Amino acid sequence: MNFLSHAIPYLDHPLVAVCTGVPDFLSVVDRKIRARERMATAALDSDDDAVRDVATGILHHIRDDRWFHNTTVFVESNLQLAVGLRDLLPGDRGFRPMFVGHILIEILLDAFWIRDRPELIERYYQLVDDMSPELIQRCVNQITGKPTDRLVGAIRRYAEARFLYDYVDHRRLLMRLNQVMRRVGLAELPDSVLPWLQEASELVEFRRVRFLTPPDGSTLFPPIP
Repeated sequence: MNFLSHAIPYLDHPLVAVCTGVPDFLSVVDRKIRARERMATAALDSDDDAVRDVATGILHHIRDDRWFHNTTVFVESNLQLAVGLRDLLPGDRGFRPMFVGHILIEILLDAFWIRDRPELIERYYQLVDDMSPELIQRCVNQITGKPTDRLVGAIRRYAEARFLYDYVDHRRLLMRLNQVMRRVGLAELPDSVLPWLQEASELVEFRRVRFLTPPDGSTLFPPIP
């Protein structure tokens, strides 16, 4: 899942909702610092309410990713998108097609929420704006045991950029995908993949309910329009 889909089930708990993004914030700030499940679980016993909420957000991210990435629909769709991208870009037999398919599924699910339920993204960003990055950084440093002073700046840039809105336009989405490609050291995607992005969008939307239904059948998300 991506930022918004991770946060939506927990919007009534602001610090928890915002901190579902902590593992992704850390991947940008310093990939050597990990918000691990064991550490976050131990932090639930903290006497500090904020530490407990930050840890809860981290755990929701980790546990939601676990069921999401292991569903049959995710595995099959990721492979299908990777094969389609490889057919479009002959010779690209490396890691990139599977990686792009993986993150594209997550990004598109956010895009559909933004398109269909704009009040959710507005509420989410308001929570991010209202939250103290310094508080989050303090709690994350305590949970991980590996202090960083870069998390505050990363969260502020994230709040200012509002890049989740770009996901609903395929050309801007391609720009954001290529930012990720550069960050992880992969070749950028050419404009020729834009029609494939439309096909991928239709595939993910067709399977949207299946993507967002946990294996235990629980209801985490609001009804899909």
